[in-house]
Amino acid sequence: MDAPLRARVLVEAIPYVQRFSGRVVVVKYGGNALAGASGEDSVLQHFAEDVALMRAVRMLPVVVHGGGPQIGELMTRLGKIPEFHEGLRVTDAETLDIARMVLVGKVNRDIVGALNVQGALAVGCSGEDAGLITAAERDPALGFVGDVVAVDPTLVEHLVREGLVPVVATIGSDGAGQAYNINADTVAGAIAEAVGAEKLVFLTDVAGIRTDQGDPSSLLATTTADALDDLVASGAIGGGMVPKARACAHAVRHGVRSAHVLDGRVPHALLLELLSDEGVGTMVSAS
Repeated sequence: MDAPLRARVLVEAIPYVQRFSGRVVVVKYGGNALAGASGEDSVLQHFAEDVALMRAVRMLPVVVHGGGPQIGELMTRLGKIPEFHEGLRVTDAETLDIARMVLVGKVNRDIVGALNVQGALAVGCSGEDAGLITAAERDPALGFVGDVVAVDPTLVEHLVREGLVPVVATIGSDGAGQAYNINADTVAGAIAEAVGAEKLVFLTDVAGIRTDQGDPSSLLATTTADALDDLVASGAIGGGMVPKARACAHAVRHGVRSAHVLDGRVPHALLLELLSDEGVGTMVSAS
C-alpha cells in the first residue's frame, strides 16, 4: 500500500473512531472462525491486533467466544462420540466437563494470551463468575445445555471501567450452581443487550448473511431484523446461522444500534467492518 492510499484509509477511519469512542462493542469470536482457518495462530493474532487498536482509540470491546469445533476435537481424542439433537450437542456430565475444560481452560486462555501480547490487557472469565449468566435447562433430551435466563453485567462493566477487555466463556449456571453449556451466539446477544452495547459483531467462517446459502452473490450488505425473521422462517437461513440471525434481530430490537456478521478468517475483518465506509460483512439494523 503506497503512502497516499494509507493516508486515505486513515482519513476514512476518523469519523468512525470519533463516533465509537467510549462505546461498548461486543464481539463474538466463533470457534469456527479459528478452526476454519489454515493458520490458526495468524488468525488469532490479527484478531488480537484489531482489538488492541479498538482499545487504543478508546472503543470498549467485550469478547464472547465459542469453541464447538475444539470441544468436538477433544471429545474425539478421548474416544467419546459427539451426539447432536436438532443441531445442538447432547451434553451429559462428562461432555459438560470437556466443554468447561475446552472453553474456560483452553480457548479462553488462548484468546486472553493473544490480546495481552498485543497490549490489549484482557481478563478471562466465564458466565459462572460473579453471577454473570444465570441459566436454565433447555431440554432434558439435551442434558446440560442451557438457555440464558438473566445477565448480571456488573463484572463485565467493572472490567471495562478499569480499561480491561473481558473475555467471556459461555458456561452459565443456575441458582443451585449447576453448570450449563450455552450457545455462544445467544450469550453474545444477551450480554450486548445487558451492557447497552453500540454494536454486536459475530466473527464466523462465512462472509455474512446470504438469501441463498449456495450463492455467494446473494450476500446482504445490510438488512433488518424483520427481514432476518422472514429468512429464518422461510428456511433461507439455516443451521448454525439461525442463532446468529436471531441474536442479531433480538439485539437491535433491544437497544443495540447495529449487529454485524462477517468472516473472522479475513485478516483485520473487524476493523474493516467497523472503521470503513464499505465494510466486509452484513450489517443488521432495527428497521
